[in-house]
Amino acid sequence: MILPDLAPLWLTLKLAALVSVLLLIIATPLAWWLARSRARLVPLVEALTALPLVLPPTVIGFYLLIAFRPDAPFGAFWMRMTGDTLTFSFAGLVLASLIYSLPFAVQPLQTAFTSLGSSPMEAAASLRAGPIAAFLTVALPLSARGYLTAAVLTFAHTLGEFGVVLMVGGNIPGETRVISIAIYEQVERIDYAAAHILSGLLLALSFTILLILYGLNARAARHDRA
Repeated sequence: MILPDLAPLWLTLKLAALVSVLLLIIATPLAWWLARSRARLVPLVEALTALPLVLPPTVIGFYLLIAFRPDAPFGAFWMRMTGDTLTFSFAGLVLASLIYSLPFAVQPLQTAFTSLGSSPMEAAASLRAGPIAAFLTVALPLSARGYLTAAVLTFAHTLGEFGVVLMVGGNIPGETRVISIAIYEQVERIDYAAAHILSGLLLALSFTILLILYGLNARAARHDRA
């Protein structure tokens, strides 16, 4: 049996890892604000953040494709800054994935920050710790399980993207052909053997990631009860 080209798998892993790291950075201040703010805008921001959970990926991909075009304001700005277009590029895939996977990073962190309550931060403040120092030394360690969940869910969700990446990135080998698109291409060619191999790899990888997540969470829960 001839193995299919595995380049889409490596590109997908690269995309998922980069998006996961960036989203943890982006989602941290947003989730912290959502968890602790009493502003009237909180429900609106929560709704906007969760929108990718309910919208079809093709709808998100379509509007991102419009926004990323070189003749659109954002697409034109990006082209002036970098010299490259966002459409049908790896950078476009990253930005689209950041938006599409945003709730998978924000919601676990928001839940973790909310569960902290105000007592730990008040205790840190009483010891004259500044807001940033208190967050880094108190809130961050206590929210480790939330960060683990956010990182794993974001990574796993990005692995399985199809509609958004197809609309924004197309199917360019080595640039935007991720594994989900490669599987779809093999099915279109009636090459079910190659599609089976790629699908099996993605299935095994996704299952392993989730198994690790649930295993670590179960171990942490037993440790908390001990």
